[in-house]
Amino acid sequence: MFPIGISNSLRPSLNRNFIQVVARCRSQPLSTRSGSNNVRSILQKRPTISSPTVLSRFSRTITTDGETIVRPSAENAWKRYGITAIAVAGTIIATDAFLNRDTRDSLTPAEQSYLHDSFKYTGAGLALTAIAARGLFRSGVAFRIMAANPWVVLGVSLAGSIGSMMGVYYTPPEKTVQKHLFWLAFNACQAATLSPLFFFSPAILSRAALYTCGVVGSLSYVGATAKNDKYLYMGGPLLAGVTVVALSALAPMALPMGMRGLAVAESISLYGGLAVFGGFVLYDTQKILQHARMAEMGLVPRDPMKEAIALELDMINIFIRLVQILAMRSNNKK
Repeated sequence: MFPIGISNSLRPSLNRNFIQVVARCRSQPLSTRSGSNNVRSILQKRPTISSPTVLSRFSRTITTDGETIVRPSAENAWKRYGITAIAVAGTIIATDAFLNRDTRDSLTPAEQSYLHDSFKYTGAGLALTAIAARGLFRSGVAFRIMAANPWVVLGVSLAGSIGSMMGVYYTPPEKTVQKHLFWLAFNACQAATLSPLFFFSPAILSRAALYTCGVVGSLSYVGATAKNDKYLYMGGPLLAGVTVVALSALAPMALPMGMRGLAVAESISLYGGLAVFGGFVLYDTQKILQHARMAEMGLVPRDPMKEAIALELDMINIFIRLVQILAMRSNNKK
C-alpha cells in the first residue's frame, strides 16, 4: 500500500484556510511586528500538502487483491516429505525389480573406487554449477541472456560447452591443472545456460532437484547391480532418441507449426527427453564400470572426471525437463 497522489477533496480545505488567513491579515495592519508574527503563526499552523495528517487523510492508495498465501504447518510439511521419500524409495525398488531381475556379483574394489570418484566429480560439478548459476542470476546476467537473440545464446552456449567438454575429454589425466581448468570452464558454461531457471519458483526447483536425485539414484543403482554390459547395447538407440528430442526442441524455432504441432513437439521434447536421458544414466553407469575394469587391466587410463561429464549432462537434462513439467502442472492448477 503506497500513496500515489492527492485527492480533489484537499482543495476546499486549502482554499478555506487561505481565506481565513487573508481575512485576519486585513483586520490587522501588516506594518506592525505583532501582525507579521500572527500571520506567520497562522501560516505555520495551517495544514500543508506535505503534512502527514493531510496525506493520511486525503491521499489515495492502491491495494493488491492477491491470493492469501497459507503456509503449511510443520506437521503437514513433514507428511509431504515422508510421502516423497516413500515414493522415491518405492521407485528405486520397482525400477530395480523391473529392469534388474538378473543381478551380478558385488562390485570389485577397483569398480567401487572408480564409480565413487566419478560420482564425486559429478556432485562437485553440479554444486559449482548451481552456485555459479545463482550468482549470475543475482548479478543480472540471466536478464541479459533472456533478452538476447536465442540463436546467438544457443550458438555461444553450445560452442563453450562442447569446447570445454572436448578439453576435458582429450586432456590426459597427468595434466591435472589443465584438465581441472577445462572442467571449471564446462561448469561455468552450464551455469550461464541454466541461470534463467531461477525465474521459476524455488518450490518448483527444489522439487525438481529432489525428483532428479531419486530418478538418477535409482537408475544408477540398477545399472551398477545389473550384469556386465547388459545396457551397453543401448548406446546407438539412445543417440537416435536424443537426436529426435533435439530436433523436436528446435523445430518451433525454425519451422511454422500450428498449436497441435507445437503440443506434439513439446511432449516429445519433455517426456521423450526424460525417457532418453534416463536411459543414458543406465548406459553411462555401466560404461563407467566397464572402463574401471579396462583401467584395472591397463588398457585405458583412469579418468573419473571424464566419466563425470556424461553423468552431469544426464542429470542436468532430466532436471530441466522436470522443472518444465512441474511448472506446467502448477499453471494448470491456477
